[in-house]
Amino acid sequence: MTAIAIIVFIVAYVLIATEWTHKLLAVLGGAGVLLALGVTDSEHAFYSHETGVDWDVVFLLFGMMVIVGVLRRTGVFEYIAIWAAKRAKGSPLRVMVLLTLITATASAFLDNVTTVLLIAPVTLLVCDRLGIDPIPFLIAEVMASNIGGAATLIGDPPNIIIASRSGLTFNDFLAHMAPLVVIVMIVFTLVLPRLFRGSFEVDPDRVNDVLRLNEREAIEDRALLIKCGVVLLFVFAGFIGHSALHIEPSVVALLGAGVLVLISKVPTRHYMSSVEWETLLFFAGLFVMVGALVKTGVIADLADRIGGITGGRALLSVMLILVVSAVLSGVIDNIPYVATMSPVVLELTKGIADPRHAEALWWALAIGADFGGNATAIGASANVVVIGLALRAGHPISFWAFTRKGVVITAITIAVAAPYLWIRYFLVA
Repeated sequence: MTAIAIIVFIVAYVLIATEWTHKLLAVLGGAGVLLALGVTDSEHAFYSHETGVDWDVVFLLFGMMVIVGVLRRTGVFEYIAIWAAKRAKGSPLRVMVLLTLITATASAFLDNVTTVLLIAPVTLLVCDRLGIDPIPFLIAEVMASNIGGAATLIGDPPNIIIASRSGLTFNDFLAHMAPLVVIVMIVFTLVLPRLFRGSFEVDPDRVNDVLRLNEREAIEDRALLIKCGVVLLFVFAGFIGHSALHIEPSVVALLGAGVLVLISKVPTRHYMSSVEWETLLFFAGLFVMVGALVKTGVIADLADRIGGITGGRALLSVMLILVVSAVLSGVIDNIPYVATMSPVVLELTKGIADPRHAEALWWALAIGADFGGNATAIGASANVVVIGLALRAGHPISFWAFTRKGVVITAITIAVAAPYLWIRYFLVA
């Protein structure tokens, strides 16, 4: 069963990477094979918290897609697109920097999936106005969302898992992760011109046309915009305070979507057409395949081997966890990886006398998992969502178009993170 789980995952991954078949067919086919051969079953695939579909992620996405569908009717995305283009004076590079900084900041206080759901339509509109290819902008933004989401406990789902295992608080994440995220975002911004070289040419006439636009005229329904704003305010408050309120973000998103649909009276076809069904089904299939690896012990065995290599040496443990987490989070979804690796890290911390060194293991896991999500097109939930949105808009992003950039950014961010961990928790401490 272990061999079958590994082979099916590798075959599906190759099909996705080579684009020999549609990615949805690859993951649903792989999940179907695993279920048919008994490697996993309905109990483990659909009901288990450890090895099944993460319904919280699926319904969080669904709820926010409905909200975005209603919000799109107000014209607010067109407003923000024109505003951003005018503030950047029509320069594509300045537009990219502005949107990535907005995305990274918002991802720290919302979850990064919600952020990209809101910012991607803006990006598509501003690029359409300027007559430029939106793909480099979307890739840059989703990478910024994965980096920015690492700054806080609620920004990236793996951080929530780590906090529950380690006892680290919101303030701990803010104090230890946010400084690194600021440094990494500065480096990331400096790298953008070279990483997306050749993507910033624009027709001066298109720029002049945009600069002459009045963004206020883009708002089509002010009453609906106010309703959306009120609902989003409560939804965001629910995201930030979900641990104190004991309400999962998925429930907050569904409640917000339900209330907005009720009070807006927007026809069903308008907001349901915004739901990315292919993306939701892709996540379901991917969760089943990764869950089979967890169920058969593949991931746990790999994590145990990593723990055995370090021999209790704190610095080696930190660096190994950082690098391995970055690599594996690019190959499999970082949520089940962190859920499996957390108990191993907990055991490793018990063998380290200095509490500062022990705590560094948790930060290495968080950094590796969060930043490693940028490595490939399926490394993080936000990546899959943006690729789905781009495909629907007629701008398909291939696996390798994303991964070629993602591997570079992951290598750079991990290279920045490694000395940060060494200096802060070993040299200075």
